[in-house]
Amino acid sequence: MSASASTPALIALDWGTTSLRAYLLGDDGVALDTRASSAGIMNLPAGGFDQAFEETCGDWLGMFDSQAPRTARLPVIAAGMVGSAQGWVEAPYVDTPAGAAALVAGIVKVKTARGGIVHVVPGVLEKGVLPNVMRGEETQIFGALASDAALNEADGALIGLPGTHAKWAFVGNDRIERFYTFMTGETFGALRDHTILGRTMHPSATHDEQAFVRGVDTARDAGHPGLLATIFSTRTLGLTGQLSAEQQADYLSGLLIGHELRGLNEVLARDQSSLAGRTLRLIGNDALCDRYRAALARFGCTDAATVAHATERGLYRIAALAGLVSAPVRAA
Repeated sequence: MSASASTPALIALDWGTTSLRAYLLGDDGVALDTRASSAGIMNLPAGGFDQAFEETCGDWLGMFDSQAPRTARLPVIAAGMVGSAQGWVEAPYVDTPAGAAALVAGIVKVKTARGGIVHVVPGVLEKGVLPNVMRGEETQIFGALASDAALNEADGALIGLPGTHAKWAFVGNDRIERFYTFMTGETFGALRDHTILGRTMHPSATHDEQAFVRGVDTARDAGHPGLLATIFSTRTLGLTGQLSAEQQADYLSGLLIGHELRGLNEVLARDQSSLAGRTLRLIGNDALCDRYRAALARFGCTDAATVAHATERGLYRIAALAGLVSAPVRAA
């Protein structure tokens, strides 16, 4: 545990498909301790949630409850796939536009074997001809909104969450207005590992920025027949000696991220706007956010800072609104 002067106030769980990350948060919303586990919901046996929770957080619960060790005094809040139909308990989606109050109203409680209560945050659903859903990202988005006032002051600010299923959320008035999902990361992995494109690739320990940008620019520029045609160039550029085996993965990465951003730009064009000059923030892995920043720059967007600690801030904020802790984290 760190030497912070704050008092432990909340156990916050980011519980996803493949992993569980737990935070012991102080009364200022800052993490005093963190734990990481591979106990994602798809890695657990039937009925394994309680055991995984106890193994990850049991000593936190007992540490501050010496007189009654079987009673959990610290409140617990969880977000992510733990609230899905395959999770510990299902927390039905709330509809867009969704504010933090809607998430609080949709919290579902599950009782632990220890006798405590885990408060599970719902995901968000955008209805329509092409429905969209998120679980976990909504909490990170509200963490960003709590820590960056510019996101609420801007007209149509954007928050991007790169990853296996990249999310792009339009935010304003302290709520999620609408969002899009791009299967960029999963598509990259499938193409690299399960198609002919991967046959000529050689792993490289370093990122090839030139090859990556070439992929982004290829996707960005008009005049080609789209994603399904351009991805084959990963192979043909190798066959013709224009890309080395070590460059091909970075080129394909740039190509797919470039098509993602091109699609997003086309959505913005319907509102007579573009990525250039847009108020935009990123949430996610530093290295991946760096790739997206480089790609966004090719579309004229040069201000795309990464929001730190979005998960903890979002969970703390929702817990505060639910009355589980004393005060929310204030926007800077």
